[in-house]
Amino acid sequence: MTEQGRVTVNDPRGAVNNGSGPQTIYYGVGPDWMIRKGVESLRIVREDRLRLADRFVPPLGYRIAADLLEKPGSVVLLEAPPGSGRRAAAIRLLHGLGEDGSANEERARFEELSSTDRDEVALAPGEGDRFLLDLSGITDEESYAKAQHHLAVHRSQVQEAGAHMVVVLPSGMEHAHAPDLEPHTVTLGRPRGIAVVTRYLRMDRLAFRPADLGSADLQPLFERSPMRDLVRLAGLIRSARDSGRFGTEFTGWLNQATHAVTDRAGDVGRQVATVRTAPERALLLATAVFEEARADTVYEAWHSLMRTVRHEEEATTELARTDFRERLVALGIERDPDGRLHFERLAYADAVRAYFWANFPGLRGHLRDWIGDAAGLRGLTTDDRVNVVIRFGERSLAVGRPDHLFGLVELWAREAGGASCDPRAVAALELGLSHERFGGWFRKRMYECATSGTSSDGLARALTAACVQSLGATHPDQALVRLHHLAVRKGEAARSARNALLDLAGRDRRLYRLLIDRLRGRTRRGPSGAEPHLSLLTELLRSARAPEPPPWPDLFLGWEAVFSQRPTELWNPLVRSWLDAAASDSTREMALGVMVGAARGRPAALHRLYAIACDWAGPTRRPSQAAVAALFWQHIDHAQYARTESTERADAGPRTMEEAR
Repeated sequence: MTEQGRVTVNDPRGAVNNGSGPQTIYYGVGPDWMIRKGVESLRIVREDRLRLADRFVPPLGYRIAADLLEKPGSVVLLEAPPGSGRRAAAIRLLHGLGEDGSANEERARFEELSSTDRDEVALAPGEGDRFLLDLSGITDEESYAKAQHHLAVHRSQVQEAGAHMVVVLPSGMEHAHAPDLEPHTVTLGRPRGIAVVTRYLRMDRLAFRPADLGSADLQPLFERSPMRDLVRLAGLIRSARDSGRFGTEFTGWLNQATHAVTDRAGDVGRQVATVRTAPERALLLATAVFEEARADTVYEAWHSLMRTVRHEEEATTELARTDFRERLVALGIERDPDGRLHFERLAYADAVRAYFWANFPGLRGHLRDWIGDAAGLRGLTTDDRVNVVIRFGERSLAVGRPDHLFGLVELWAREAGGASCDPRAVAALELGLSHERFGGWFRKRMYECATSGTSSDGLARALTAACVQSLGATHPDQALVRLHHLAVRKGEAARSARNALLDLAGRDRRLYRLLIDRLRGRTRRGPSGAEPHLSLLTELLRSARAPEPPPWPDLFLGWEAVFSQRPTELWNPLVRSWLDAAASDSTREMALGVMVGAARGRPAALHRLYAIACDWAGPTRRPSQAAVAALFWQHIDHAQYARTESTERADAGPRTMEEAR
């Protein structure tokens, strides 16, 4: 609504803060930490899609793409210039298919496909499933040719299944497009920049006048800046308001945010040119990385950095040197009433970090070693540590060094004591997995570590947490594969991976079927190699783990694999769980016949099932137990009789025509 020239939002349609939905804490780090810390997440879980839907401004051509995508089996390819919000448009298109709130929308898959990962499992799309394939990062014809081959395979599968897929095409590769894709290609324009900023500001409940965004200085930003910069501008305006350090008027917040987006790099360059000594430069960088930590902790981090880069201490005593406060003031650093440090100017720390990583490449290895140690300083809270990880990780990925970030994951995970999981390692993994350019690199490294027998228990726990919190939402099939490898390891860490794997599979019928198939294949190995997979399979097939309603064909195949092995004590809880279920719910009685059918033709297995049922029923049977046990024994008798009759007829030779009727 508009009142006296000011714009406010009284009843927003959705979330208006930096995230929505419940927060799940896992090993000390919640799944919404990237949003809370100002990191743009590339995850496409439902909460993120809802937030995007509330803030999305449709570009020219969007309606055409939406109409094409509505038909089951449709594949739409988007052409748009870099910085136009093409990925956001693709996600919004796919999300729009499920806005009717139907139950099917909750069941349908919404996943991002990879153009670089070698498929670990088949795509196997279902009706109504939605897929995003982002090829915008491809820059050479050879890679694009391979990607188009994968696209052709996926397209055929999507069309046959009645699913939907949106593909973001690379820019500058129009000459290499396959001709048969032309009818499915839509060209998108660039959304109006001022409309995007206005939408974000309104959803964040920022009161402003339309004239506030009409200055001549802002027009080049609105007309030419990438959408990510405009979204950042809106976020910085909100940050300026929330900080309470830049007045109470929108114009003051806007002024700080505009300078942060346009001028900060030049400001930092000029400051570094005037600050020539190593201690001052080190303090500038230490504050940028540890901003908002307590002053004493930043002081420790500063000296840790100087030791790491082997700077010699001044010969004079500290009493004779420039004091800490004077150094801070000279560098434009403030200490707030709580004793925490921050720069006087908004988002200046971001620009300082970007400048040092870009312009001091020989220091990057030293900075990695410094963060590996300093991120564990005793004065840091968990939030402080996660902040440091994000800031270091963003810069390492920006300069193409994902190995620096993953190296710290391994270090921190290895140092984690007992059964704990280091939140720094988990935060670093989630940041890497969410990165547009290096997400595939991190998924591959996680796979290599999960399949390696030399990874530490701490790393296994960190990988498990990352699969649960991040990879399971964006690439659930790949999360399942990695958790499976972690779950069959030796050691205490395997227990957490086992529980995470079973929980992931139990929430989705397709993943449940996929895990049964994987475990069935591995139970055919030799006795020593099959045991951990057989143990997992028997746990997965218990009544409490099965989706609702039970997928009887999948359970039959799983039980058949279990009962083809030598009877073990593992069978007891499996069979008893279904006897309990049948006794309390008559709809579960079908399990009795299916289970016996899976053991048909195996006398030892049938005898074992009979013995388990006898023990379960006990001498003093309740009526419900007695009825279930009797029905189970009846199924077993029929299976044994059928086998005996079949054997006798085989011994008697060929049947006559009358017998065959």
